[in-house]
Amino acid sequence: MTDIFLVRHGETDWNREQRFQGQIDVPLNDLGLTQAQRLAERLRHDWQGGFDKPLHLVSSDLQRTLQTANVLGQALGLPITAQAALREQHFGLFEGLLSADIQRDHADVWHQWLLFQADFAIPGGGESTRQFHARVCQAVRGLAQTHADRTLVIVTHGGVLDMLWRSAQGIPLDGPRTCEIPNMGLNHVRWMGEQPEIVRWADTTHLDGLPEQPNFKQRLRLLGPDSRG
Repeated sequence: MTDIFLVRHGETDWNREQRFQGQIDVPLNDLGLTQAQRLAERLRHDWQGGFDKPLHLVSSDLQRTLQTANVLGQALGLPITAQAALREQHFGLFEGLLSADIQRDHADVWHQWLLFQADFAIPGGGESTRQFHARVCQAVRGLAQTHADRTLVIVTHGGVLDMLWRSAQGIPLDGPRTCEIPNMGLNHVRWMGEQPEIVRWADTTHLDGLPEQPNFKQRLRLLGPDSRG
C-alpha cells in the first residue's frame, strides 16, 4: 500500500483568465505562490513529527508544478523528481486560447468537445480522454509500485486528478468532470493493487481568507471541468 498526497499546482494568470493551458509552460502568479506557501506551512506543521514511512516528492515537469513543488520541497526538506508523464492533458489547438476565442474561431470543434466523449481528441495534437487516462494511470501506478509502503507527494494538474478520481470512483471516461479540483487543494489517496482509494479530497482549509478561485462552470454556464490545467 502506498499513501499518495496529490496536489494541484497553484494559480496562474491563465487560470484566472479561464484560458486553456494544457501543456503550455505557464508560471504561477503571485497568488499561486502564496497558495503554495500556505500549503507548505500546513504540511510542515502537520508533519513536523515525521512520518513512519519515507517521503518522496514527485512533480510534473511543467513550470507551474515545479514552482509549487519547490516551495513544498523546501518546507519538507525533499528533493524533487520531475516526470513528463504527469503533465496535463494536451488540448491541441485549444491551448493558449480563451473559451470565447474557441467558440468564435473553432465552433464545430468546441461543440464536439462539449459532448465529453472519451475517444475525441482535439485537432492539433490533442489527447483523447482515454489516451490521457491511460498515461496518467500508468505513471501513478508505476510510482505507487516503485515506492510501495512509502508516502508520495505528487504535484500535478487538474486533469490528472480528474482521471484518478474517475478511476477510484468507477466513473466512466465519457462525461464532464464531477468533482471539485481547486488550485492547491490537498487530496489523499491510497494505492492498493491496481486502483486508488480516496481518503480525502479537495481539502482547502489552508487557503482560508485568500481570494475565491475562478470557476469554469459558472463562467460558461454549462456542466464541465472547472479549469483547464
